[in-house]
Amino acid sequence: MNSLQISLLVAGGVTLLAVVIYNQWVSRRSAPRQAERAEAQDIEVADTQGIHGPVEPVLDDAFSHLPQPERKPLLDALIDSVATIEVDQPVSGDAALAALPVTRRVGTKPFHVEGCSELGGEWEPLLPGRRYSAFQAGVQLANRMGPLNEIEYSEFVVKAQAFADAVGGTPVLRDMLEEVGRARELDQFASAHDAQLSLTIVARQAAWSPGYIHQNAARLGFVAGVIPGRMVLPAAVQGMPPMLSLTFDSQAAMADDPALSAVRECVLSLDVPQVPRIEQPFARLQQAAQELAVQMEGVITDGANQVLAPEVMQQIGNDLEQLYDALDQRELSAGSAQARRLFS
Repeated sequence: MNSLQISLLVAGGVTLLAVVIYNQWVSRRSAPRQAERAEAQDIEVADTQGIHGPVEPVLDDAFSHLPQPERKPLLDALIDSVATIEVDQPVSGDAALAALPVTRRVGTKPFHVEGCSELGGEWEPLLPGRRYSAFQAGVQLANRMGPLNEIEYSEFVVKAQAFADAVGGTPVLRDMLEEVGRARELDQFASAHDAQLSLTIVARQAAWSPGYIHQNAARLGFVAGVIPGRMVLPAAVQGMPPMLSLTFDSQAAMADDPALSAVRECVLSLDVPQVPRIEQPFARLQQAAQELAVQMEGVITDGANQVLAPEVMQQIGNDLEQLYDALDQRELSAGSAQARRLFS
C-alpha cells in the first residue's frame, strides 16, 4: 500500500468520524432538553406524572404552611338571590344538615344554606353540634356559565321550600322577574369586566422535556397541580386560588417515557378576577415569563407566534388598572370572595 492510499484511508476515516460526530451533535441539539441530574428527584416527579398519576404533593399539602383565610358567611345579596327562613324554635345543625338537598346546585348555579347561630347571632355555614334560630337559602345570580334564568329560579324555590319544610320553617322568597333581571344585569357587568391573560413561551431551538419545564418552573415557586401538564404558583393564603398557572402538552406529560417527549411551548396564565390586586399578579406574570424565557432559551409570544413588545405589555397593564378600578367600584374587587364566585 503506497503513501497515497494510506493518505486517502486516513482522510476517509477522518471524514467518517466527523460525520458521526456531527450527527451526534445534531441529534443532541434536536433532543428535548432534560432536567439537571443534580435534581434527579424533581425529574422523577415530573417525568413519571403521566404514568402513575400525580405524584407531586397534593395541593392542600403544598399550601399547608400558608396562612388560613378568614372564615366568613358565604351568601351575599350582591351576587345571590337570598330567601330567609324563619323557624318557631331553634334547630340543631345536625338536623339542618340532614335536610339539605342531595345536590347543592340549581342548574349551573351554586345553592347554599346558612344558619344564624343561636349563641352568637351570626350567619355561618351549617355545622354539626350547633343550634340555629333562623336560616337563609341562596342561589348565585350569575357565573361564567351565564345568568340565573326563570327555570333555575323555579328550581331554587322548590329546594328552598323543601328545606324550610324539613326544619319547620317558612321561606320568604323574592320576586322571580326581579331576581332574573338582577341576574342579567350582573352577568352583563361580569362579561364586560372578565379577563384571563396568557403568555406563551416558545422554544427558540431545542425542545423541552416535561421534567425540564418542571425543574425550571419549580425554581420560581411553581408546584405540580393535579392535572398532568399543569403547575401553579400558590397564593399567599391557603385556600385562595393560585396566583398563576403554567400549562403544557398533557399528552407529553402522560407519555410512557415523558423524558423523550418534545414540548416546544408552555403557557403562563392569570385569571385576573381571582387574584387580589395588591399581590401585583400581572407583574408576577411578566417576571415569571421573562425568567423562564431566559432559563429555557425561549421567546414570549401572544400564542399566535407574535412576539410581545414591551409597549404592548405596558398597554395591557394600563387596561388592567382600569378593570381593577371598575371591579372595586362595584364592590367586586379582584380576589374577593364575591369576585371569585362570580368569575367561576
